Amino acid sequence: MTSFDKREEGFEKKFAHDEELRFKAEARRNKLVGLWAAGKLGLSGADADAYAKEVVAADFEEAGHDDVVRKLRKDFDAKKIAVSDAEIQSTMTELLAKAVAEIKAGS
Repeated sequence: MTSFDKREEGFEKKFAHDEELRFKAEARRNKLVGLWAAGKLGLSGADADAYAKEVVAADFEEAGHDDVVRKLRKDFDAKKIAVSDAEIQSTMTELLAKAVAEIKAGS
């Protein structure tokens, strides 16, 4: 195996590792966002956990996080809870950073 082949293999492994971390971080972020939204919706305990799982599942509808935002928007509007799209986006950004930190810390 040439040094070029070894370097290429290293890049491929790093890419796969980075993608796995990104997936885990986004899934954790969605769970955290779901728990945040559940609190706003007046849910707690098992109901909050179940709602968070619904939010995680919503992210598999299409690429990107617009499907999660749409679910939250629909649920907030249905309960007439005033949460702006900017607040949703801001919270998702903050919780993604938290999720990445948690994963890097191994928790």
